[in-house]
Amino acid sequence: MTASITRVTTRVIPVPLLRPWGPDVPRVTVVEVAIENDAGAAGHGFSWTPSIGATAVDALLRDDLAPWLLGRDATPALWQDAWEHLHEAGGGGITTIALAGADLALWDLTLREKGVSLADALGRTHESLPAYGSGVNLHYRLDDLVAQARRWRAAGYRGMKIKVGKPDLAEDIDRVAAVRETIGSELRLMIDANQRWDLRTAVRAVSELTRFDLAWIEEPLRSDDTQGHRALRRSIDVPVALGENVHTIHRFRDLIEAEAIDVMQPNVIRVGGITPFRDIAALAVDAGLPLAPHLLPELSAQLAFAEPGDCWIEDVEDARFESLGVLSEQSGVEIVDGCAIGGRRPGIGLRFA
Repeated sequence: MTASITRVTTRVIPVPLLRPWGPDVPRVTVVEVAIENDAGAAGHGFSWTPSIGATAVDALLRDDLAPWLLGRDATPALWQDAWEHLHEAGGGGITTIALAGADLALWDLTLREKGVSLADALGRTHESLPAYGSGVNLHYRLDDLVAQARRWRAAGYRGMKIKVGKPDLAEDIDRVAAVRETIGSELRLMIDANQRWDLRTAVRAVSELTRFDLAWIEEPLRSDDTQGHRALRRSIDVPVALGENVHTIHRFRDLIEAEAIDVMQPNVIRVGGITPFRDIAALAVDAGLPLAPHLLPELSAQLAFAEPGDCWIEDVEDARFESLGVLSEQSGVEIVDGCAIGGRRPGIGLRFA
C-alpha cells in the first residue's frame, strides 16, 4: 500500500550568480519543495526561475497544489491529475514550473525509500555524456568572451555555445569569428539568439554566420512561433534547436510534426518535472532527434544518462548549484574532461542548504 502525503512545505531561496546573466539578472531563484508521507519519509524537489515569477510559483504551490496533494498517494503517478487540477491557471508556464517542484520531491521520496539513484532507477544507458560550455554572455566584451572560450577549451569541453543578437549583425559576426578561431575547427560551436530575431532577421543573420560551421542555432525566433521556425528551417542550412521555453509535450509534438525543430532542448523544470520530461525525451527518440536538456546539469545529466539516443549536456560557466554554494551536499554529478559522469546518489541527488 502506498503511503499518503501528510505535509507539503516550500521555501524561496534567492541564489546570487557568480557571473550575472546581464544587468537585470544578478541572481536566480529556487523554490524548494518538501513532501512528507505518513510513513515518516520525506522527499525534496525544487522549482526554479532565472529572473521573474518565483513568488507566483511559490503561491501556486502553497495555495493551490499543496492542499490538493494532501491525503493523496505519495507517488509521481499523480502528475497528470495534478496538471489537470492546475490547468485552469494555464497549461504551461507557471503551472508546470510549480508542478516540477512537487514532481521532483515525489521522485526523490520514492527513490530514497528504495535506496537507488534516478539514472539507475530509470535504466542507465550511458556512463558518461559529452558536455558543452555555455555562457549567458551577450553583454561580455569581446576579450572577455574570448577568454571564456579559452577556459572552455582548456577544460576539455566538446563544444561551446555563445549568445548572438547584437543590434549590429557585424558585431555578431566578429564575435562568432573570434570564438571559432579560439576553439579551433574540431570543436562544436553553437549560437543562441534567445528569441531576439524575427524571421527575416534570422534568415539574414544565420546566412552570414553559417560560414563558421555551426552545430545549431538556438531559439532564433519567439519560442511559440511554430510556423516561423518551420519557414526558417527551410531557408537555412544550420540545425534549429528549441525547447527551453516550450512547456508541454503537446507543443513539442507540434514542433516535430511541423518539421520546425532539429534538436530537442526541454528544461526539466519548465516542462513540469521528471515525469513529463521522460515522455518528451521519448518523442525525441522516436523522431530521431538529438536531446540537449536545457541547463541544470546536476539533474539534466541524470535524466540523459537513461536516454538511449544522442545527448549533450549544457554547463553554464559558474552556474551549477555546487559552484554557487547552495547545496547541503554534493550532487554526485561531475563534469570531468568535458564529459558528465556520476549521478549515483539515492534520490535526485539535490538537497539545498
